[in-house]
Amino acid sequence: MVGIDLGERRIGVAVSDSAGTLASPRATIERSGDPDADRAAVVAVVDEAGAATVVVGLPLRMDARAGPAARAAQAEADALADALASRRVTVETFDERLTTVSAARSLADAGHPARRQRGRIDQAAAAVMLQAWLDRRAGGRGA
Repeated sequence: MVGIDLGERRIGVAVSDSAGTLASPRATIERSGDPDADRAAVVAVVDEAGAATVVVGLPLRMDARAGPAARAAQAEADALADALASRRVTVETFDERLTTVSAARSLADAGHPARRQRGRIDQAAAAVMLQAWLDRRAGGRGA
């Protein structure tokens, strides 16, 4: 599985282990200003990881409603699903509220100042979101 944290300037990427139990930060893709090129960069990471599922973080509001950011993320997830359809890769969205905050706090606790770690925060946020998705899926299987 690949987890994607869509930001305005960067796209954080995380991957799971082959058992689908542990998510790890993988890469940060700098936005190019060309949505098609950015999507192609994500597709390249998905191909490299051999993923069958991509989980895109959906930045819902704190009241769980979809605002402009969530609608934009959903549109990007839909476009990514179209780009990956021929590869038989499914694309899902998952609530990512507070993942960036959690990731920044974890990095700060580990002694990594946030200002110098923006790309790392994006990767970590993708990993936090993907881990939550993996945990929820495992819980649904009775694990």
